[in-house]
Amino acid sequence: MYNNFKEFLTKEIKEIKSAGLYKNERVIVAPQQAEIKLADGSTQLNFCMNNYLGLSNNPELIDAAKGAMDSHGFGMSSVRFICGTQDLHKKLEQK
Repeated sequence: MYNNFKEFLTKEIKEIKSAGLYKNERVIVAPQQAEIKLADGSTQLNFCMNNYLGLSNNPELIDAAKGAMDSHGFGMSSVRFICGTQDLHKKLEQK
């Protein structure tokens, strides 16, 4: 059964490539910013990120995120109304 499915997927990918619809990933080896470094050593201007204000590279925010992960772990297990709201979220909302 697996072999049949694998053959099906291989055929589908081949057809997608033939149609010019296959998307190759760009592997980024540095922080997201206006200019990014790729795995092949080249650099490119990055016009497709949501980091408009440069906050994802802000040292103060990075330190705050590290502290929050140390004290509260890496994110919630589900949406807040299913598994609860963390005190960090409530403190932020109070500000």
